[in-house]
Amino acid sequence: MKKLNLDHTNEFGIIFSTVNGSGSATANKTILKAIYKMGITVSGRNIFPSNIQGMPSRYSIRVSGKGYLGRLEKENILVCLNPEVIIEDIKKINPGGILLINSTIKVPEIINDCCVFKMPIYQILDECKVSDNLRIYLANMVYVGIMAELINIEIDMIEMALNKHFKNRKSAVDPNMQIVLHSYEWSRSNISCEKRFILKAPNKKEERIIVDGNTAAAIGALYGGLQFSAWYPITPATSISESLNEYIPKLRFDEDNSTTTCIVVQAEDELASIGMVVGGGWAGLRSMTSTSGPGLSLMAEFMGLAYYAEVPLVVWDVQRVGPSTGLPTRTSQGDLSFAYSISHGDTNYIILLPANVQECFEFGWKALDIAEKFQTPVIILSDLELGMNEWVSKDFIYPDTEINRGKVIWEDGLEELISKGIKWGRYLDIDKDGIPYRTVPGNMNPKAAYFARGTGHDEYAHYSEDPREWERNLDRLRNKLDSAKNFVPAPILSNEAENPIGLISYGSSDMAINEAIDRFAEDGVSLDYMRIRALPFNKSVDEFLLHHERNFIVECNQGGQMKNILAAQYPQYAVKLISISHLDGLSLSAEWINKEISKHL
Repeated sequence: MKKLNLDHTNEFGIIFSTVNGSGSATANKTILKAIYKMGITVSGRNIFPSNIQGMPSRYSIRVSGKGYLGRLEKENILVCLNPEVIIEDIKKINPGGILLINSTIKVPEIINDCCVFKMPIYQILDECKVSDNLRIYLANMVYVGIMAELINIEIDMIEMALNKHFKNRKSAVDPNMQIVLHSYEWSRSNISCEKRFILKAPNKKEERIIVDGNTAAAIGALYGGLQFSAWYPITPATSISESLNEYIPKLRFDEDNSTTTCIVVQAEDELASIGMVVGGGWAGLRSMTSTSGPGLSLMAEFMGLAYYAEVPLVVWDVQRVGPSTGLPTRTSQGDLSFAYSISHGDTNYIILLPANVQECFEFGWKALDIAEKFQTPVIILSDLELGMNEWVSKDFIYPDTEINRGKVIWEDGLEELISKGIKWGRYLDIDKDGIPYRTVPGNMNPKAAYFARGTGHDEYAHYSEDPREWERNLDRLRNKLDSAKNFVPAPILSNEAENPIGLISYGSSDMAINEAIDRFAEDGVSLDYMRIRALPFNKSVDEFLLHHERNFIVECNQGGQMKNILAAQYPQYAVKLISISHLDGLSLSAEWINKEISKHL
């Protein structure tokens, strides 16, 4: 019997290195979902090129019984099927790790103290009599079987994952399982290393789901009553609209009328998509679009129109590396500054910052409420890391509040105002809260019509170049947006112990920060942590900055954009703010965060 070293039980990382277009995605996700079905916290990152085929493609899996989701700087197991990058990949493995390599690839002299095993992939395919047209795809199943034996993945869970992937098509599942089982037996007979990286299913499994952020966003929007979405394909946001199309027949089907109650339109470009969404929002539909940085840039002028004409809509920006085309398949938090003041002139937008798939779902419906309550565009800044990768999560919770349509006024409401001697105007601040009443098409009262203006206008939507009217309108808009700070998701404060040092972050960087805080605690360093979830800032942001001598702002961009916004909003605390930012296309790691903050400590 092989001696077990339990030091790495449910705590290790695996990286699969293949050639893009070789069909490895099915194999990698089979392993990921089999581990998930065992009840173990696992996360998977797809690190893939922008081209269609030929360049290196990597997929990393992190197993963490402690629940950590942040990226590892180095992995423990490397599965290599790409000879072009073997030298580079070995550098990503911790000393004492395991290298599983295709037997046709020459093993380099420098192996970083790895335990090396050559996988006879083509021999196993021959022994299983795999036809020529399937060899390229089933070759990846060899390492699935070997990994199953090596780290103790339950075979039943492998089969369950394959059945889910192939929709229980026996003709597809059986050939894959044949390779898996044959490779499993090969591993048991030929791999003799001490098992240090192993899985152990918990005695009690929690009810959890595994889902990517883009799918969660789409489901959340549908639960929030989304009625119209226009979009144009762009990596990494495309799958939001694809998920809408997938779930609309299930979640938004009106059996009485035998029709769906949400429409998705693929526009000819980003300009057209945002134009359609502005029109839908003006017409009273809960409307949204999804894009990434280059698309958001093209939408700037229409966003200014929606801001000034006070049209509610939602934009999901799944961020990638810029500027320009940049790196379409790499992650970033680089759109914050642009999104906050997008379009020319004096504007500030409501920004929501989800950090996990639960919040992608929650903000999916909540953003529609916020947009209609404040009659303004709302931008949700997700990113590739969160949006395109799969994460284990608790079940989504159905919204416990009614849909908030905001101040939509109908015939009876207009008559009531008139009876009180109030002449309704589209931009008239009747309640003195900065938010006017709006009408939508279908209101039959003859007083309901108005011109929606992106030009200068008075409170009754009449064209105006009066300086006083312009200034009064901009002031009201600013006050309206400022009042949103009490309605948007508040920051989350954790690890509070009145420490002199504060740590601030937002979005997907939160995944690495929780682990970094634990690492500091092990070294006797205690940090208070605030995760910002929205702009404009809640009053607790002011209080956090006030009560800490130094505040480290951690973010995945080059120039420290959140730090700059905080410094501009709170100049009295600017000297306390220290930027910890980095951008190389990969998500931040706890190891990097600890190293950078330690330089200042």
